Amino acid sequence: MTTYQDIYKTLNNAAKNSAQAHIIRSDAEALEIAQQLSQQFKQNAVLRDAERILAFEEIELFSQSGLWAITVPKQYGGAEVSSHTVAKIIALFSGADGSIGQIPQNHFYALEILRNTGSESQKQKLYAEVLGGARFGNALAEFKTKTAAQKQTLISAAHTEQGQGYYVNGEKFYCTGSLFAHRIPTLVRDENNREFLAFIPSDAQGLQRIDDWTGFGQKTTGSGTVKFDQVFVAAEDVIPFDTAFENPSLVGPFAQIMHASIEVGIARAAFEETLQRVKQARVWIDANVDHADQDPLTIYEIGRIAADVRASEALLRQAAQNIDLAKPQPNAENIATASIDVAKVRAHSTETALKASSKLIELAGSRGSQRIDGLDRHWRNARVHTLHDAARWKYYFIGNYILNHILPPRRGTL
Repeated sequence: MTTYQDIYKTLNNAAKNSAQAHIIRSDAEALEIAQQLSQQFKQNAVLRDAERILAFEEIELFSQSGLWAITVPKQYGGAEVSSHTVAKIIALFSGADGSIGQIPQNHFYALEILRNTGSESQKQKLYAEVLGGARFGNALAEFKTKTAAQKQTLISAAHTEQGQGYYVNGEKFYCTGSLFAHRIPTLVRDENNREFLAFIPSDAQGLQRIDDWTGFGQKTTGSGTVKFDQVFVAAEDVIPFDTAFENPSLVGPFAQIMHASIEVGIARAAFEETLQRVKQARVWIDANVDHADQDPLTIYEIGRIAADVRASEALLRQAAQNIDLAKPQPNAENIATASIDVAKVRAHSTETALKASSKLIELAGSRGSQRIDGLDRHWRNARVHTLHDAARWKYYFIGNYILNHILPPRRGTL
């Protein structure tokens, strides 16, 4: 029986023996490639979701296209595209396949941590790997702690034949993209409760990736468990994590705008599919019209969804622009402004994605419930993804900032 480990090894060996990944040079080129690839990935999205087929080949194409390196700074050979371009690309892929759209989010998040706290030599090394096609997954969350902020995975000093470095011991859950990754950036703490991000090779001895994600949505994100048993990581592959939030930085808003992009992409895709399905739906008996798209109540619902989807897209653009404005000289005020604008789109896109994906099935009628069409995947993907952060707390921070000018907290979840 072929396992995901077998598939991964085959693709990984093929990648090593092939030419380096394409290097994208501009925002326009990145968007053009994303448009083409996302349409290609859309073709088998329903089948992958229905049968939970992990998209190894698609992810390999994704990274070899150069799209996984688009945030690498220009001084290290990357395109360093705008935040809005990143957001639009994630939305494109999320609309095609919500699972695929989420997979690069943690990769870009790890690169943003690297940009803020990594040393010059670490940046040169890891950026070069990414430009060559390397994919970073994540092992951040833990399932057995009281709150999401608590971490039990430990790092301790090690002096071995492999050189100076550390041992990592612990267990992580919801490790999105880990099954596809060449390195797994892992959030760890030391004996002094300082937090670090360890870029651990996915084939490291003692590291175990378990394909045990059973969520009813985002089914093929490769979000299983990762266990660490005396896993060695070189000192040069460990960077500070906690210091990324000590001073104003874009780490938090950049992480969150990518989450918003996933929801905006799902909402847009659900809405576009709704327009097609309404054309095929039967007329309700009380509408007194010949076609479902003439039903006044259906038209009303379409108008509401159209307004909400467009509003989420506008909020996404505004938030991305404020992130880019703050990037040259980040300070407490412009980071707070960017964070609040991202919170606005995050809260709005949560509600819009859920509503648009639900209305798709409602307006399609009873035939919209047929499993073969997979219309429910949009709602399931939106519902599971929106559980990352509570939208109700976004509204609280927005209100407290506007009313009392209380700056929002600095962390990856705002």
